[in-house]
Amino acid sequence: MKSNFEKYAELLLFKGLNIEKNQPLVITSPIECIDFVRVLAKTANEYGVHDIYFDWSDSYLKLYQLSNYDEKELENSPFWNKKVYDEYAKKNGAFLMLSAEESEIFEGVDPQMISKSSYISRTTRPIYKEKQSKYEVPWCIAMVSTEVSARKVFPGVEKAKERLWEEIFKACLINCDDPLREWDQKIARSKNNVKKLNDLHLKQLHYTNSLGTDLIVKLGDGHIWCGADEKMPNGRPLLVNIPTEEIFTSPMMNETEGIVYASKPLIYSGSLIDGFWIKFEKGKAVSFDAKVGRDVLAGIIGLDQGSCKLGEVALVEYDSPISNSKILFYNTLFDENAACHLALGNGFPSCYENGINMTSEQLLDVGVNQSDEHTDFMIGTADLKIVGTTSSGEEVIVFENGNFAW
Repeated sequence: MKSNFEKYAELLLFKGLNIEKNQPLVITSPIECIDFVRVLAKTANEYGVHDIYFDWSDSYLKLYQLSNYDEKELENSPFWNKKVYDEYAKKNGAFLMLSAEESEIFEGVDPQMISKSSYISRTTRPIYKEKQSKYEVPWCIAMVSTEVSARKVFPGVEKAKERLWEEIFKACLINCDDPLREWDQKIARSKNNVKKLNDLHLKQLHYTNSLGTDLIVKLGDGHIWCGADEKMPNGRPLLVNIPTEEIFTSPMMNETEGIVYASKPLIYSGSLIDGFWIKFEKGKAVSFDAKVGRDVLAGIIGLDQGSCKLGEVALVEYDSPISNSKILFYNTLFDENAACHLALGNGFPSCYENGINMTSEQLLDVGVNQSDEHTDFMIGTADLKIVGTTSSGEEVIVFENGNFAW
């Protein structure tokens, strides 16, 4: 009988990446997760994947560099300089990113250095980022359990790391007899919601809740809602986020008005941002505040011309498996799948008609935001209401009490 780690490896490789034999592979992982990476590598090797690059990460080694390196030295550090991704993108490699909450030891680091390191990570792999945004290479992000992340999620709990692994397996349907088949059924349900949203031909969404959110987001004529499954230009299916509950699209970057309050904390490059709100005028974040991490939030918003605007709106039911677990994972991948969310920064070409064939300038012309940033933050609550306006001017309730109205 296969272990849950073996089934998880198969899910990520064969459903997430839909990897092919002899395809190059990049695995990004915290160094603490080497045991699981060994399971991944063994599974991939036995299938016929032999060219694997391992991109290791460690919070303390990052801390030492952020505290002692200048910007030029950071640019040369493999922790943030990801030019090797471009080499594997040229070979049409697959990219698997294993995510875990990093230590809060970064709290005393200069926020400018944190923003700079994130910027280096995003801009040193332009070929990969271009291919990733257009799904020309397979990629997938998934969560793993480490001692640091587990203690954050389950403080004071014995064997917290094992407990977090259990919750990851539960959310990813690994405890089922046939996880791949269960995911096929989950994808079918996602496609049903995608079709309903696309059939509405919405022009705008109006968000309100008791936190004080009162936000209007406008959608372009050519926007497309997407769901659990994505497809490469050749039709090859992918699951880029595991798990995933979201239905998402890219809004008109200059047409957002109002104020939105975050409903969950945000972890950004190891730093906590909590209790924050953002006010938008003509698409741009014009004011904001946070009880924790305001300087880090300012660094995100001020990174470039597009990082102060929205690139994504995503709908996630409050009554979803991760939300119902009542666990705050302090990991965007999981927490964004427990609540509706927005993203500051880059939009998705795949969320616009013929978008994957457009240049950056053409995407800007039709209203899809362009930025080196893409940071999701959660806004969904149990009382969130979203009223949509269709192209014919009809108002329809899309979300009621945190869930799809239908």
